[in-house]
This record gives sequence, structure tokens and C-alpha cells, in this order.
Amino acid sequence: MLTPTRLDTNSLYITELLNNIGVDVVAKVIVGDDRGELESCFSQALARADLVVFSGGLGPTEDDVTRETVADHLGLAMSEDPDIIDKLERRFAARGWKMPEVNRRQAMVPAGATVLDNPNGTAPGLWIETDGKGVALLPGPPRELRPMFERLVNERLQPRASGLRVLRRVLKIAGRGESRVEEVAQPIYARWREESPQIETTILAMPGPVELHLSTRGSDVAAMDAALDRAVDQMATALGSDIFTRDSRSIEEVVGELLRSRGWRIALAESCTGGLATSRLTDVAGSSDYVERAIVAYSNNAKIELLGVAPELLQAHGAVSEAVATAMATGARERANVEVGVGITGIAGPSGGTPEKPVGMVCIAVAAPNNGAVDAGYATHVRTMRFPGNREHVKAFSAFTALDMVRRVLIGAPVNPDWIKK
Repeated sequence: MLTPTRLDTNSLYITELLNNIGVDVVAKVIVGDDRGELESCFSQALARADLVVFSGGLGPTEDDVTRETVADHLGLAMSEDPDIIDKLERRFAARGWKMPEVNRRQAMVPAGATVLDNPNGTAPGLWIETDGKGVALLPGPPRELRPMFERLVNERLQPRASGLRVLRRVLKIAGRGESRVEEVAQPIYARWREESPQIETTILAMPGPVELHLSTRGSDVAAMDAALDRAVDQMATALGSDIFTRDSRSIEEVVGELLRSRGWRIALAESCTGGLATSRLTDVAGSSDYVERAIVAYSNNAKIELLGVAPELLQAHGAVSEAVATAMATGARERANVEVGVGITGIAGPSGGTPEKPVGMVCIAVAAPNNGAVDAGYATHVRTMRFPGNREHVKAFSAFTALDMVRRVLIGAPVNPDWIKK
């Protein structure tokens, strides 16, 4: 967790479950497999909180030091639990293996601790109560930690919780930067601070969407739900079609549902994104209902041969142009015989830009039935944008914006974001 090769998801999951029962998380710490550092963090946590949750360090190897560190700090002797040994031996025997002796470390239990069963792995969890406080030791792998922590919450933590609940809504917004969302939202949520139940807001920005988190804390769940519903409605009135979901769905899920509801199919022609927009669409289970095909037409020859882009169009306007993006979208739609076609072409960088066409310039086109009616002919919507950041960011912005343009066309909303200038 202290290297860039691992992503911490356990703390997010733990925080969510604790918030749901009214427990505030005041600190998170990632610490290496060092007994001194771990004990120092544990000591500080005990001094400031009523509950300390450990994730990881319960394995059989020498660097798994959580059990020993916690037991030593609390002055608890450890002994081998024969029931754990029996379960471990049977688990290994079921695979035709003999239990390695190093696994005996996982059967060491501090005096007075309650063992938390782990049917999904070899490391049992532990629950320790000390001076009116709770200490939970959980295995690191999420598939082991999650069911164990859910049982712990239901059986031990929820009955002790304050009775307060934390409810949350998440609005996801496209076509506006973080500052533009704040500009519109701030006068609205400033009023909420004077109301009861009070609603707190957090804005999160990422390559593409902006998330607006609304939360409230209290014991009257019905009143909290009603307050959040009113708040969401107020934000929806102010931000309009720029809100693409009120229920945490991704842009690809929203677009997929819109396509499926119409019985329409989509074909994509991607250049600078290298198939990223298609990958996002096909991350959704069941996307074969509406994704017909995709073409990564990176070279000019590919654009000509696979999409029918006219050579003279490329010569006159260049590959990164609204004219070529339009031809790509139209070519993808016509050759696949589908209702919606998408064309994406741009300069992801870090090289290849010019003063006229700088790095980050991307042209995106969407070809779809005019006014949402197949028998009314087809219209093409195109937009040129300049995205910030490195190559990865430009590709991410481009793929997201292409999907959002499809969404806007499908719902009849304006396709031009107001926060990016040509």
C-alpha cells in the first residue's frame, strides 16, 4: 500500500459501513510492516478514537506483525488456538496438501480476544476490547475482509452506535469544471447550513466528471431522505442536463441504458483514444445489446480504408479536424448499419502539437437520428476541445466527453460544454 502498485480500497469500504451506522472516521493511516511504526500508529489511534480497525498483517509470514504488535502494546499474552489449527489443517487437506508449519502463526490469539471466522481464507480476524474501546484485526484481501467486517458491524458495532445515520446522495456532472459547479452550487448549499437537517457538500473533480456529494447525519431517516431529495431537486434545477446521474451510475451505464431503451446500436471510430471509449462502454455487462463494433483508425490510411474518409478531406483539413471527426462518425455509423456513430480524433501528446493544433486538441463527432427519430434522417454533432494534462488525461477526458456527447444527443440536450473553449 506504500507503493504505486497497490490501491487502497479497504479503507473506503470500511468508512462507508461505519458512516452508515453513524460512526465518524477521524483518521486513516497506511503504515508499513514495521513493528515500531505500527505500534506508534496504534498508540495514537487508541488515544483519539473509540474504535481502531486494522487491515492486513495477519498472514503466516515473518512480515505479518499486526497480531504481535497489538498484543504486545496491550500487554496480552498469546497462545495457540487448537480450533484454528484444526480448521487450517482441514482447509489444506481439502486441497490435498499438508499445512505448512508457518501457518501456526495464524492460530496465535491474544488473551481475551474473540476470533472472527474467515471462511474465505486462512487468516482469522480478531476482536479485542480494551478500556471500553474496540480493536478489530481484519485480513487484507477484500474478499476476506468484507464479509468479516459486515458481520462485525451487524453483531458488535451497530448495537453500540449512537443511533445516528449518515445518508448520502451523489450527483455526477459533465460539461462543467469544478469551479463552474461551485459557482452555481455554492449559493444553493449555503442556504442548507441554516436548515435542519443540515446538509454537507463535497465536490470532487477527475478527468471528465465532477461529483457533488450531499450528505446529512441524524436519527430521523424519513426527514433526512426528504431533505436530500429536496436538495437534489434544487441542484437538478440549477445544473440541468449537465447532471448525468443522481444515483452514482457511470457515464457508460447511463449511455448504455439510453441506447437499450431505444433499441439502438452504436459503432465507434477512435483515433487518439485507442479504443478507450469503447472499452468503457463494454465494461458494462450486457453491452452487447447495443455495442455493434469499434474501429481504432489510428493512421490516415486506416481512416480512409476502414471508414471511407476521403483523402482530400484529410489533405485539406488534417486528421485532427471537425471535418474528419464528422466523416469518421458517419463512416462508422453507415458501415455498421447502426443508429449512432462516434468519431474521435486528436493530439494526446506529449509531442505532435503545433500552434494551430496544440497538444490536447480533440475533435469529437456524434452521428445519430435527427430529433431522435430514425425516419427523420441523420444529423451530426461535432465539437472541438482542448483538454489539459498528460497523455493519459487527454485520452480519459476525450473518452468521457465522447460518451457524454452521445448521452446529450440521445436526450436532446445541448452538446457543447460551456467550460471548454475552442
